[in-house]
Amino acid sequence: MKKKTRNPWLWVPTIYFAEGIPYVVVMTVSVIMYKRLGISNADIALYTSWLYLPWVIKPLWSPIVDLFKTKRFWIIAMELLIGAGLGGIALSIPLPNFFKFTLIFFWLLAFSSATHDIACDGFYMLGLSEYQQAWFVGVRSTFYRFAMITGQGLLIILAGYLESHTGLHSVNMDVIADPQAAVVQPLNPDSLRIQPLPGELRILHYPENRLVIAAKPQNKAYVDSVLAIVRQWNVSHGFAKEDKRFVVRNRSEESWWERNVSEPLGEWIKKNFGEHVKKRPADFRGNIGLIYFYLSNQPKPDQHVVINFGRTKGDKSISLLEGSAYGSRLTFDVHNWNKPALAVIQLDPRINYRTEATFTAHAGNIPLAWSLTFFFLAAMFILFFLYHKFILPYPDSDHPSVTQGLSNILKEFLDTFAEFFRQDKIGWVLTFLLIYRLGESQLVKLASPFMLDAQEVGGLALTTGQVGFIYGTVGILFLTLGGLLGGFVAAKKGLKYWLWWMAISINLPDAVYIYLSYAQPDNLWIINLCVAIEQFGYGFGFTAYMLYMIYASRGEHKTANFAIATGFMALGMMVPGMFSGWLQELIGYRHFFVWVMIATLPGFLILPFIPLDKEFGKKDK
Repeated sequence: MKKKTRNPWLWVPTIYFAEGIPYVVVMTVSVIMYKRLGISNADIALYTSWLYLPWVIKPLWSPIVDLFKTKRFWIIAMELLIGAGLGGIALSIPLPNFFKFTLIFFWLLAFSSATHDIACDGFYMLGLSEYQQAWFVGVRSTFYRFAMITGQGLLIILAGYLESHTGLHSVNMDVIADPQAAVVQPLNPDSLRIQPLPGELRILHYPENRLVIAAKPQNKAYVDSVLAIVRQWNVSHGFAKEDKRFVVRNRSEESWWERNVSEPLGEWIKKNFGEHVKKRPADFRGNIGLIYFYLSNQPKPDQHVVINFGRTKGDKSISLLEGSAYGSRLTFDVHNWNKPALAVIQLDPRINYRTEATFTAHAGNIPLAWSLTFFFLAAMFILFFLYHKFILPYPDSDHPSVTQGLSNILKEFLDTFAEFFRQDKIGWVLTFLLIYRLGESQLVKLASPFMLDAQEVGGLALTTGQVGFIYGTVGILFLTLGGLLGGFVAAKKGLKYWLWWMAISINLPDAVYIYLSYAQPDNLWIINLCVAIEQFGYGFGFTAYMLYMIYASRGEHKTANFAIATGFMALGMMVPGMFSGWLQELIGYRHFFVWVMIATLPGFLILPFIPLDKEFGKKDK
């Protein structure tokens, strides 16, 4: 027998936990996964920002959920579809064209998740009395927050654990710069005789113990010739793909947009705002040393061993040369396992003292780790589907609205939009919704790649698990504390009193990323502290944004108006995020984070012009 009511504790926590997981997977987990799989920052930011689109246009198709079938049906159907999408991602990751196929499934996931949101929010109001709705609002938000912790924290930590426990063991190499050492000519890679060794497959390297480089500047022509040989060797033997900087494209292959807009604009931005290496003596460069990597035995026919190599601690004047062709990302298979792949370590030419740094080669099976993570998620949603199919109640009020007549529904739909856009100073309201988080919308797409990137390209060289802990545990904790404090103080003196303070709070702490990019600290306590400050400020400042969306949604159709406001919120995150990766690759992390701070200024300039009742937000006496 179909039960019309059930104890809300049986289904409210689970549907809101299930609502949060796919959102955080699409918005956050996808970014980290693509970064670990070697996708460029420009492509990550562009294509994952497009995934905001279902939430942007959600108000346009929300009436479909009302018109056809029940909210209960939509919840269950979307959970099955979300599970299928997650399974599709898991199956696509090992494929050669994984980026294209996983994006298709992420689109399925995004539309299913947005539809699931609509159905859950509607079912919450239909399945509970007004008293229960008020009582369970805290439970609802708490379990949605648990989903954020699970997605941004536990899932990333799980993927990081699987990365480190699948594939080959990591190896460390100490590199020493010594002004007393003799200058040694690099060994010809063809001279290394590599024979298969017994035992499990493992990474081997030459020199075996440590690399000593003479801290003496070398002739520019000599250094350039060695770099050209290394690049040609690694690319020709399949260890790396040619860097875009060295690929000369035929002009006929370029689109009109590339020829006339993106390339000239990119060159101008890079020339005027990019990070420029300090001038060195015209004929001299910092000395270089080579590390030769190879495998102990032949891998399986379908196995690709990917080595990610970079500095993990020590003097930052000793650096791996930027680019996969110089050893930052090397791929081994059955065809090249017994050939040495070359990594180039270069000293700052100003070093005239003994110093050292430690470099680490990681070779976890990254595709397998992420496939297993998404299979786990897919299984979780199949369980949600089965659980909710039997547990969700059948409220009498949960029925299709098509009985009201399509013309009436369409008229009400258009009236809702008209009501929202007729409000006072709507231009200023929309501008606020779009640009209040202009800086944050760009920062959020590059924060995780910055943490994961090698120190040589401006990142912090953290592991996947460390990033999961920082953002998913410490970050979420302080984000929640900031949000709670924001709600508390706004209820005391109202939003208008706190608006400027909240705007400062959401924007000013972004400056911690400028410090992190320039200092590149190895100390995890410092990194956690910086992220905690930024996330606490964001939580406190975002309270103003949420309250203003509520303020802008006043009227007869509050729920529909709020859905329209959230659409503009998503649009404000989507568009700036799309070009953020392209911009970062042009100007580097340091200048990008400076730009983020500049981009916060429009959010302050709009504040004096937005309509806002000074009593709004205060607790009724």
